[in-house]
Amino acid sequence: MEGQIRNNIKVGMLVRIVLKKDQRNGNLTEGVVARILTKSPNHSHGIKVQLEDGQVGRVKEIENF
Repeated sequence: MEGQIRNNIKVGMLVRIVLKKDQRNGNLTEGVVARILTKSPNHSHGIKVQLEDGQVGRVKEIENF
């Protein structure tokens, strides 16, 4: 599944995101989606989400679907 399409992402899903500070090195952070922040149906760099621990980033990988 692609992290660029909003309909693929639901609250409660386990995802890997890239944080703003990690955009250059590509490190991914794993967590559970608490909120979907991107309003548009898709985004070329990934849908922006907030994880349950408060971190915000763009979805690069969806672990479970």
